Amino acid sequence: MAFDNTVTLVGNITRDPELRFTPAGIAVTNFGLAWNRKNRDGEESVSFFDVTCWRDLAENVAESLSKGNRVVVYGRLDQQSWENDNGERRSKVEVIADEVAPSLRWATAEVTRTEFKGDGGGSAPSGEGSSRGAAPAPTNMTDEEPF
Repeated sequence: MAFDNTVTLVGNITRDPELRFTPAGIAVTNFGLAWNRKNRDGEESVSFFDVTCWRDLAENVAESLSKGNRVVVYGRLDQQSWENDNGERRSKVEVIADEVAPSLRWATAEVTRTEFKGDGGGSAPSGEGSSRGAAPAPTNMTDEEPF
């Protein structure tokens, strides 16, 4: 795991997470995140981020969260560049999530453990917007708690 561009954000989901699948059948979910802050003068400003989740994380986020939920997102920054129809270069920075969790500051949550599928977790697959490949699944995993 690279530690040079990690970010942790706490904010509100601005649009319902949208679950899709790549042609290879890999789950991917995108949602928007708004982060509000007040400056020293008491004026509020908002920053908006696009968040992308892969594999099991993508499916769990789409099933569990919705617009308006306050969440904690831990991940890495990734810059996308493209050329629009007019030939102008455009780019944006998005967050590729490694972890997404509901914030319990002003809410409660019920956690349900899902079945381990052994496909490497929620990191982006190689060739799907990631410079690192998915970790191989451990061969000695059981359904027992580690403690």
